Amino acid sequence: MTSTIEPSAAQEHEIIWRPSPEVAGASEMERFRSFSEARAGRALPDFAALYAWSIAAPEAFWDAVWDFAEIRGDKGARIIEPAAHIKDWRFFPDASLNFAENLLWKRGDADAIIFECEDKMRRRLSWDELAALVSRIQQGLAAEGVRPGDRVAGLLPNIPEAIAFMLAAVGLGATWSCASPDFGPSGVVDRFCQIEPVVLVTCDGYVYAGKTHVILDKVGEIVERLPSLRRVVVVPYLGDALPAHDKIVGLEAFLNPHPAGEPTFVRLPADHPLYILFSSGTTGVPKCIVHRAGLIVQHAKEHRLHCDIKEGDRVYWFTTLSWMMWNWLASALSAGATVMLYDGSPFHPTPDVILDYAERERFTLLGTSARWIDALRNAGVDARDRDLSAVRVLASTGSPLAPANYAYVYDKLAPHVHLVSTSGGTDLCASFVGGNPLGAVRVGEIEAPTLGMAVEIWGDDGKPVPPGVKGELVCTKAFPSMPLGFWNDPDGSRYFDAYYARFDNVWHHGDFAEVTQHGGYVIHGRSDATLNPGGVRIGTAELYAQIEGIAEILEALAIGQTFEHDTRIVLFVRLQPGVTLDDALVDRIKTAIRTGATPRHVPAKVIAVPDIPRTKSGKVVEIAVRDLVNGREVKNADALANPEALTHFRDIAALRS
Repeated sequence: MTSTIEPSAAQEHEIIWRPSPEVAGASEMERFRSFSEARAGRALPDFAALYAWSIAAPEAFWDAVWDFAEIRGDKGARIIEPAAHIKDWRFFPDASLNFAENLLWKRGDADAIIFECEDKMRRRLSWDELAALVSRIQQGLAAEGVRPGDRVAGLLPNIPEAIAFMLAAVGLGATWSCASPDFGPSGVVDRFCQIEPVVLVTCDGYVYAGKTHVILDKVGEIVERLPSLRRVVVVPYLGDALPAHDKIVGLEAFLNPHPAGEPTFVRLPADHPLYILFSSGTTGVPKCIVHRAGLIVQHAKEHRLHCDIKEGDRVYWFTTLSWMMWNWLASALSAGATVMLYDGSPFHPTPDVILDYAERERFTLLGTSARWIDALRNAGVDARDRDLSAVRVLASTGSPLAPANYAYVYDKLAPHVHLVSTSGGTDLCASFVGGNPLGAVRVGEIEAPTLGMAVEIWGDDGKPVPPGVKGELVCTKAFPSMPLGFWNDPDGSRYFDAYYARFDNVWHHGDFAEVTQHGGYVIHGRSDATLNPGGVRIGTAELYAQIEGIAEILEALAIGQTFEHDTRIVLFVRLQPGVTLDDALVDRIKTAIRTGATPRHVPAKVIAVPDIPRTKSGKVVEIAVRDLVNGREVKNADALANPEALTHFRDIAALRS
């Protein structure tokens, strides 16, 4: 692999990396380009031509993805069944398949899952061991009467049993839903009471930052508040004694009656409900987003083509079971790759614990959040003396990756990697824009739209805007991972309002974005969190990018405050230990923003706070803080990873002047 310019000298939008001809030629994207060229019967000489074909000929494209990825199942005669509205399009309407069968096809004593929990425990499961465990779980679920369409829920850390229970449930045709055990009882019940699971698999506790957290009392409360449950299975993560309850059983007792065998895979239509994922729930009761079994085709495309995952690779993504990236990570099994799991804090016992894991276990894809990269940079972590040569792809999502962190990755972490910034969402359990193994990485840009996704940037008038102009990210054509709908939304009105009400017959995603002159993408934050001083829309990511180089700032959050019949920008900052927000630092912050952006971006107020609220997946919660500052109720604060952080914003005197 080659780097075109010195990373430390990289400027925004400059090329910082491109693949060598040898690396590009060996990529799965290049193999698929050649495969599709033969299918199409015409030249598709580069990624741009391949992408254009994927949009112009969706039937041929998705048919090619199914065959290239060797999806297991009966594809059926039809590839697409169009409809008057894109939300009603059906992909592979005649197909019969099982999602779990496509993840658990491999056998042998090679590693299927490798697991680590901070510095406390390590485990490995071979493909044979995983298949045996899944078969035993399936027998236990079947004994509880679980059948296709039933819901099975997980409240678990990111441990091997979570993937095993998901595969077991989905293999039987049940619908899987999950959350992480750090949710409070109300947060769990707000989610699971809507979908009425018949079985809940949970744990006795979890570990985070060196501390153990016992949750058995919480589990008992949850069981009483979920009357649909027939059985609760507790995985002994900490080894604590179980509470006495006729519905609660330990994992060993659940499995003991059932000998290991081959898993069962019930083949069902591509539109069979596979997963129920939840919106963050920070502005009300979480939406229950129902995804279909045909999601496997979308994931196969992203894994194999955009992330270049091959059989035998070792794929890691830092996630919890509350984030769609857990579902995405599990799907890497379908490529015959080993899934690398980590539970706990990614900064304990040291800031570079994940780099230790990556070096020791030879990760080939290291996936994380933009926040993790930013935290390593702020901590001064330099990995140039490590052997990270096995890492081909370093991927980031969850929030925009700041330009300064592109240079940091190539200067201090791994100068040879393909840095893949990607953006999508729980709504589609996939990405709209992401990596291109045949292209170049430019500082501050996401490389390209993903194949088959008709991504455009529109203005408020419903028309595409030119490159360099910010607008709404939309998708103008249907795609296989569009949700089936929302649970308990019988007329589909809530689902329609969420994505299709803004523009006629077009998916409106809710991201404020732009396409660059080079065909890359920049995400400027959520549309509903944009700032509007003087009626001018400003993305919060634009503002954050200007203060990335100020070492005293650990993280920041910007909101719009209604003030004197207008909106003004307020910037909250969390500072390094021992740093005081004095006039000189405020001036430096404002100067950096004014110089790097525009005078309109400069905040009216800069206020120090001890903590900034985040979702369970690590995203800054701008909307909750905005509502709090503007005197509106913050609903479901329990859905936050650190709800106590909101208390810092309730009565700040500076906000009244």
